[in-house]
Amino acid sequence: MESKNEGKSMNVINNKTTDTVTFGAGCFWCVEAVFQQLKGVKSVESGYSGGETDNPTYKEVCTGETGHAEVAQIVYDPKVISFPELLEAFWGSHDPTTLNRQGADQGTQYRSVIFYHDQEQKELAEKYKKELDASGAFRGPIVTEIAPFTKFYKAEDYHQNYYNLNGNAPYCQFVIAPKLEKFKKVFKDKLK
Repeated sequence: MESKNEGKSMNVINNKTTDTVTFGAGCFWCVEAVFQQLKGVKSVESGYSGGETDNPTYKEVCTGETGHAEVAQIVYDPKVISFPELLEAFWGSHDPTTLNRQGADQGTQYRSVIFYHDQEQKELAEKYKKELDASGAFRGPIVTEIAPFTKFYKAEDYHQNYYNLNGNAPYCQFVIAPKLEKFKKVFKDKLK
């Protein structure tokens, strides 16, 4: 049995018991809150990926100078929820047509990005992005970056499980709560 290491999947006698994906879709508090709702998702950690700075802090990432995106690293059970279903939730939970922006959050750290962990994730993400673009599901072209996963840096503790611990905070009430309500209506059959 292989152990979990830096975002890699755990395999038990060639049968995957969990897999990992890393998504950036704006503020990681929103992404975390959305994916925590889904059946089959085992854990969601907020953090940073895709940049050049080792062990970046929130303050450093917020400058937009580290190259990192705010991301959620999601560990899931592929027997309960598939990668294509996670892609559907990803594209359905943010606007993938706005470059480096989600709502009032602006900068490269808020970019729409899929950091794939293996070739299958890469191929599926590219396939679904192309199909979504061709379908006209969005007003403009999808600008979601699809890039190889390299490293994940867990965000500071106060960023973890943020919405659940700070639901009465203004950002949670005015930004995350409405997004969650919309998400729950669309994905009600996939909720925990």
